[in-house]
Amino acid sequence: QVQLVESGGGLVQAGGSLTLSCAASGRTFSRYAMGWFRQVPGKEREFVAAKSWSGDITAYADSVKGRFTISRDNTKNTAYLQMKSLKPEDTAVYYCAAAEFVRTVVDGTGSYWGQGTQVTVSS
Repeated sequence: QVQLVESGGGLVQAGGSLTLSCAASGRTFSRYAMGWFRQVPGKEREFVAAKSWSGDITAYADSVKGRFTISRDNTKNTAYLQMKSLKPEDTAVYYCAAAEFVRTVVDGTGSYWGQGTQVTVSS
């Protein structure tokens, strides 16, 4: 009963910035942890970042620490991923995820996923 819709993907040059949004809706969405994953063809889906409903727990993959920032606005049921200093290796389809607990978002077993949005970083 939870729907997630990503937006904000596009083409940017290396060193540039981009911000993704994930809008959540549904009757069962209540204090869910949210996060972001990415996937390149031929590779496994990779964890990027996650944040608890209260905002007191935040996790990042080592590859994006210091460059990406996850945030959320619970009044709008929306999560954001601010990406800075983008590199060609950041190119991927980015997916939004949600679950009752941060741990189940981080390990990829969350029950809800968005449709994905393409991010392409040129060299």
